[in-house]
Amino acid sequence: MTHIPYALTNPLICLLDKPRHEFTRADLLQIIEQKQLQRITFHYTGIDSKLKELKIPIANRAQAERILADGERVDGSSLFRGLVDVSVSDLYVVPVYKTAFLNPFDAGSLDFVCRYLTHEGNLAPYTLDNILLKAYRRFQEQTGFDLHAMGELEFFLLSAPTHNLYSAPRQRGYHTASPFNKTGDILNEMVNHITQITGAVKYAHSEVGNLHEVRSDLEEIAGRRADQLEVEFLPTPIDEAGDHLVLARWLIRNVAYRHGCVATFTPKLEEGIAGNGLHVHMELLQNGRNVMRANGQLSPLARQLIGGLSQFAETLTAFGNTVSSAYLRLVPNQEAPTRVCWSESNRSAMIRVPLGWANISNLARKVNPQQTADYVEESGRQTVELRSPDGSAIVHLLLAGIAMAATWGLTHPDESGALAEDLHVTGNIFRDKAALNRLRPLPSSCVASAAALRAQRHLYEADGVFPPSMIEYTARMLEEEDDADMNHYLADLPADDRLHKTRAIMHKDLHRH
Repeated sequence: MTHIPYALTNPLICLLDKPRHEFTRADLLQIIEQKQLQRITFHYTGIDSKLKELKIPIANRAQAERILADGERVDGSSLFRGLVDVSVSDLYVVPVYKTAFLNPFDAGSLDFVCRYLTHEGNLAPYTLDNILLKAYRRFQEQTGFDLHAMGELEFFLLSAPTHNLYSAPRQRGYHTASPFNKTGDILNEMVNHITQITGAVKYAHSEVGNLHEVRSDLEEIAGRRADQLEVEFLPTPIDEAGDHLVLARWLIRNVAYRHGCVATFTPKLEEGIAGNGLHVHMELLQNGRNVMRANGQLSPLARQLIGGLSQFAETLTAFGNTVSSAYLRLVPNQEAPTRVCWSESNRSAMIRVPLGWANISNLARKVNPQQTADYVEESGRQTVELRSPDGSAIVHLLLAGIAMAATWGLTHPDESGALAEDLHVTGNIFRDKAALNRLRPLPSSCVASAAALRAQRHLYEADGVFPPSMIEYTARMLEEEDDADMNHYLADLPADDRLHKTRAIMHKDLHRH
């Protein structure tokens, strides 16, 4: 099969003339020799949800083949500090061939995303990526469906202050074009790299938030201009979606650094300015077809998925909202949820059912009468969107929790269906006191989130998916934030003191995950 090389197609697909899931060791050796590459770089996700790397220089074919066949050895007690005992800490990192890419920041390197294996050659049970993989396999085995996910990765790009020509109005940055938006070239570079490596970018744009000058005690960001941006992905199998998001964070930070900018995914940067969400869309598939709609309406399966997410809602914050500033974002009237509910196209709801081209197609013919050929969309595009997570999310664990919630929803159809029926809302819930009073609140602090996780840990430990040690680690991490009375404490401060303290809370986790 000949692959037509689009500008952003992964070059390896074009060089080898085969899809990435067919890459073999012989193919990769061919690439190393053909392009005279100097090293192999392994990437893998640590306990902090950041991408790690190991650079392996290649002097001959035998060495390259050995590395590609058996991987390398790493210290698990350092990568998973606080979770793994030093006496049993050695792990293997083994490359996943289909993830191979040419490093955009190192012309001599062939890079891979790796999986962690134990000394027995099994998937390490406590690593973030393998927990997600196990959760997804459990979902497939128990439901017979596939679960795809896509993230909306929001971040602030902080750059040196510039002239005030064409200043964007405060909190009016959504989809702003140049010259009001000054970051288009940098965003293009980020998106190009992410697309070539993952093949899974849907689009990118400027978001609502912007600041002409960041006020902070941190020298790294004080005085900089802040522009909020978003990269949205295409749906992929949920285990791949985890790697895509972590890779994207790495790529975004590197491009920002090379332009003298700072990229941060921190949940809040300033009071009254939109926070950085990490909304996650999901779709159920059977035999490659989206099954989220039936007879022109949201299908019973989709409602069961919503019910499952609702059942797990409070505990999912333990993986999706992991720092104190996350709970300065989850406040009323900021397009961020505070109650467990769902709605169609309502951005104040925890779960939103966005437009999905339902019962409609060939829209371009409405505005282009000269177009006569039809476009046929066979798979369907309806999703449901979880809007509570933010940029502090431990990505793989969040997605693993979503997979566990989806499994519960589809294997408890009566309970999940009834839950979805009960939690459906319309309109702005913050203007409906009756609705607010009947809906369960989301946790208001990391400490409350930890308590919810401990109380419902059995939901995650089912069938050994989440090891008890990971639940304990996550709960302790949240409890160390010591923020149970944060909102009351801030409310009692004089205005200037409150603002200074709030900024300190917001900025302390600039690069947490």
